Amino acid sequence: MTDAALTPTPNDCELPRIRAQFETFNDAIDYAAKSQKGLNFHDMRGQLERVYPYSELREDALVMARRLIASGIGKEDRIALIAETGPDFAALFCACVYVGAWPVPLPLPTSFGGKESFIDQLAVQLNSSDPKILIYPEEIAEMASAAADRQDCASESYEDFAKREAPDCELPQADPEDICYLQYSSGSTRFPTGVAVTHRALLHNLYGHSTSMQLGENERCVSWLPWYHDMGLVGCFLSLIANQVSGDYLKPDAFARRPLAWLDVISRNKGGTLSYSPTFGYDICARRISSQSNVAERFDLSRWRVAGNGADMIRPDVMQSFVNAFADAGFKASAFTPSYGLAEAVLAVTVMPPGEGIRVELVEEERLSGTPRDISRPARYRAIVNCGKTLPDMEVEIRGEDGHARGDHQIGKVWCRGPSVMHSYFRNEEATEDCLVDGWLDTGDMGYLADGYLFIVGRAKDMIIINGKNHWPQDIEWAVEQLPGFNHGDIAAFSIETDNGEEAPAVLVHCRVSDPAERIHLREQIADKVRSVTGMSCVVELVPPRTLPRTSSGKLSRAKAKKLYLSGEIVPLELAA
Repeated sequence: MTDAALTPTPNDCELPRIRAQFETFNDAIDYAAKSQKGLNFHDMRGQLERVYPYSELREDALVMARRLIASGIGKEDRIALIAETGPDFAALFCACVYVGAWPVPLPLPTSFGGKESFIDQLAVQLNSSDPKILIYPEEIAEMASAAADRQDCASESYEDFAKREAPDCELPQADPEDICYLQYSSGSTRFPTGVAVTHRALLHNLYGHSTSMQLGENERCVSWLPWYHDMGLVGCFLSLIANQVSGDYLKPDAFARRPLAWLDVISRNKGGTLSYSPTFGYDICARRISSQSNVAERFDLSRWRVAGNGADMIRPDVMQSFVNAFADAGFKASAFTPSYGLAEAVLAVTVMPPGEGIRVELVEEERLSGTPRDISRPARYRAIVNCGKTLPDMEVEIRGEDGHARGDHQIGKVWCRGPSVMHSYFRNEEATEDCLVDGWLDTGDMGYLADGYLFIVGRAKDMIIINGKNHWPQDIEWAVEQLPGFNHGDIAAFSIETDNGEEAPAVLVHCRVSDPAERIHLREQIADKVRSVTGMSCVVELVPPRTLPRTSSGKLSRAKAKKLYLSGEIVPLELAA
């Protein structure tokens, strides 16, 4: 069908909106199905190719639920689902919820790492979640079945599972304290532990998120985010059902190939008021449009009310570049809505009030790292982004190493408490006890509070500590990015042990220069730049483009980069003799 032959689901209808205030997610699906709203799937060019009303989603989910029960699947069984953006995954996820089984969304292959890397990752997650069956898209049958075979797990394609018998049967009753799904937070501190999320926690977070965003009538969401990551799954799929919002989707690989199609879909629907992305999504679009002059003719971003930003450190310079690139298309800087969250709290912990935009504070780097300032050197500052205020019924504390709460503008570990905090890590009591203390969640992130707003400065685990002095890897990476020819994500910084047993900073850098002599000059430039930031010499390795590993959500994985480098799997480019 062509775009013209399809009518997208509406933004509004007569059914009164309920902001996720349901006992269980089952109830949320049932209520959404009473409206004409639903999900709309677009092709690589942003053309509408499938309209999927919530009423049809519910019908399909109930049929799939009967298939699951007929297959011997019941409450608390795990069902691993490769999370391809489309009706198959949507219906089966909801089917698992109806049955009381726990859907486990798992990633599709990415362009990073190759076939064997994907099979290894999938096998590890299957081992952790111990599902009854893995269900996957037909096009990745070879890789998915190979991973399942390693774990002696049954596996089947979405297409084949849809052919199973679906006899009538009674569905179990859901309880708000039941586990709704397992979420693997890609590249998290305790990967590969599955976060167990209850119905109550999910709906509390969805209510708080929609309230903080001041969700109103005639809203519409546009997304390219993957459904195996919490921002894509919770923020742009489950939230739409629970809050009765229509959504428009591009697949993540479509965005990777044609990122401006995201903005085309927002423009074309004339109602794309909500859309989210990590920093790199805005960065890619700003870079792609820089050579074009038809911004105002091609795009209409004037209705984009909430341009959510989260899932990674927020870069004010990148956000400004996006504003500069798309202001003529009606995009307003005040639409940017920074947030902070993590899968262990379902999704969001804090959200910037809509309309306040991105607000930053300049903080001395010595304060960020907790080390005394060298008065012989000029002060250096980093812009720290305001990530907003807590959701309703959520609390945030900043704690020092002694575990005591700190005052405003005092940097420490970020802890949070509230109904959204996870039930546990699945089958990992030790990891659960490590981060959950008296109802408080240790997020593993560092930040500070100021007048009720939260500022995030980095992850505690990424800190590079050399000679007793702390350095954030982001500071080193951002410094190198200022050199000509580098993009966000081209640099990974971490510490290594040198031959004499001392710690030193190491920097892996994507290199697009082919001449060996020029490579030597580039390496010297980078070393000088890092020396100006850290005051120390560092190990600089130039590596081929697209070498640095990413998490399934597209974020740089410093820990994995370090591991691959030390094991010899990342091979630096040769320099002139």
